Amino acid sequence: MVSIYGWHEWLHGGAGDGRLAVSRTPAGWVAGLGVSGVVASLVLGLVLRHQTNDALPFADAAVTAFSLVAQWMATRKWLENWLLWIVLNVSNVAICISQALYPMSALYAFFLVLAVLGFREWSRSMRRAGPAPAAAT
Repeated sequence: MVSIYGWHEWLHGGAGDGRLAVSRTPAGWVAGLGVSGVVASLVLGLVLRHQTNDALPFADAAVTAFSLVAQWMATRKWLENWLLWIVLNVSNVAICISQALYPMSALYAFFLVLAVLGFREWSRSMRRAGPAPAAAT
């Protein structure tokens, strides 16, 4: 569902109902996104701890919750979504290695490379576009 919303926003969420341009995360959103991720992490972590045999319930919950935050940031084409994906992929590599899930750690290492490339490309896109108006909140 978030992907469908993102696709619509990328095509129609910009100025004059046009294409959305890459922009910085509005300062007013940073704290709210962080708090949302933390609260969702705690709630999901408690569920995982009490309802499953997950070895790392709060770590898994945090990665899941903040992945949703990063995905939502991507729907707005906020550059910093890539920085969050980088942190999440590093975390996933560590989690998978700690659980001897080596093929999964390799997959997340590959995702890490993609996130670095995504950040570089979106940064270039912002530079090519020049100064942009503040991102809509």
